[in-house]
Amino acid sequence: MMTVELEVADNPARMAELSFTRTVERALVHRTAVAEVFVTDVVPAGPQRLLVAAQLPLSHGYYSDHLGGPPLFDPLLILEASRQAGIAGGHLLGFPPDTIMMVDRFELDLSDISALRIGHLPGELLIDSRFEVTRVRRGRVRQGVVRQDLRLGARHVGTHLMQVQIVSHDELAALRTVVRGTPAPSTRDMADVTDPLQAPPAMVGRVNPLNVVLAQVEPGEATVQAVVKPRFGNRSLFDHHYDHLPAMALTEAARQLALVACGDTAAWPASVTGEFRRFAELDLPVHASALCTELVPAAPASAGKAGKAGDAGDGADAGAGNADAALNGDAARSVDGSRNGDGAPNSDEARRRRTRVAVSFLQDGSPIAESTLVMVQHD
Repeated sequence: MMTVELEVADNPARMAELSFTRTVERALVHRTAVAEVFVTDVVPAGPQRLLVAAQLPLSHGYYSDHLGGPPLFDPLLILEASRQAGIAGGHLLGFPPDTIMMVDRFELDLSDISALRIGHLPGELLIDSRFEVTRVRRGRVRQGVVRQDLRLGARHVGTHLMQVQIVSHDELAALRTVVRGTPAPSTRDMADVTDPLQAPPAMVGRVNPLNVVLAQVEPGEATVQAVVKPRFGNRSLFDHHYDHLPAMALTEAARQLALVACGDTAAWPASVTGEFRRFAELDLPVHASALCTELVPAAPASAGKAGKAGDAGDGADAGAGNADAALNGDAARSVDGSRNGDGAPNSDEARRRRTRVAVSFLQDGSPIAESTLVMVQHD
């Protein structure tokens, strides 16, 4: 897991520099609607480092639409705010206005889920964001890594990492045409229709059918299969026009499939990773499958400490491995960081069921993306 000391945590003066009074210019985070902008301020803090403020809304048509569980800020809202912080930081570090940051991989680890509990005021997310250049070609940055440390108010909540490619709009359009052989279609031309086999909202932890992104869900003994079919009228997932299904839409599909696979619509992701190999084309169906593995079963009320989990898998997924260690190690913190006086997790935390869900996406028979989530049961 990344460990980056937050300068704002030790320096109240630097914290005071960050404002939550208004959002930044929407173009700075590549959003069309002001309502979908969460970043409120960006302050330089050193070479290729910025401190970013983001306000998390108390209510949102997409991020607040959940069944069951306590009122928490959606982990995917944290992910989106962190993504916007990375984009804004890139522009302030000198990337041209027409730059696109394509995410190859991300890792979100939330070590303190209880810190996401919604109170009476909007959440104030502080993001310590650092950019590392990993490839330069012809004098232009082409690849990089964004590393972020996340704090909600006074509490550290986790970390986020993005591996990105840097291209211009024209370069991306040319690349897409070469790979496909023809220009890619656009969501601009796609009708917003509900698939007749769309999953019932309650099945995937939603109330509003507009927020359902799965159809033809087929639970099996070992895996759950589905087709990814988001609504193009969902202006949180499709704030502007795309020529592919964006990473956040696939991540939502992974989350919804994980809820079905683990059989608990009140579960929340304590970690989410995504790896994107190819674009998810709009004119071909995207098939997804999920495999759920129980890491820590719900313990009886008398249990004082969660049992140690076995092997976390093949080790290929660094984000899930970090979460597995944080949730299951002998001396690890409990999921919300709370502990008893003897150093053991509180019994309420130890009783929470934790599952690891591996999700794979295929199109035309070929893998295009993968996601891994560690889901945590909440009271």
